[in-house]
Amino acid sequence: MIRHLVLLKFTKEATAERRDQMSAAFGSLADQIPEIRSLEWGLNASPEGLDKGFTHCFLVTFDDEAARDAYLPHPAHQAFVSELKPWLLDVLVLDYAAT
Repeated sequence: MIRHLVLLKFTKEATAERRDQMSAAFGSLADQIPEIRSLEWGLNASPEGLDKGFTHCFLVTFDDEAARDAYLPHPAHQAFVSELKPWLLDVLVLDYAAT
């Protein structure tokens, strides 16, 4: 399995309502893109203070690299990314093979 970890840091202009809308839109990709095996997300709750301003975490699971590679250019994913970009201060994406 391939895990696709996405951490988001929103701009000051992104209201709580906008952040909630973007989170819901990201979550809805699982209903639109069949290659997504699972998608979960949550808000940072770490007491360590090492988040560097990243507040939202999404973990997308794919069966394999081919499924991940189909997801990346998928029109629903690309539309979401276009909608999200104006509200982002930073994004961190890591993919790894689950062991």
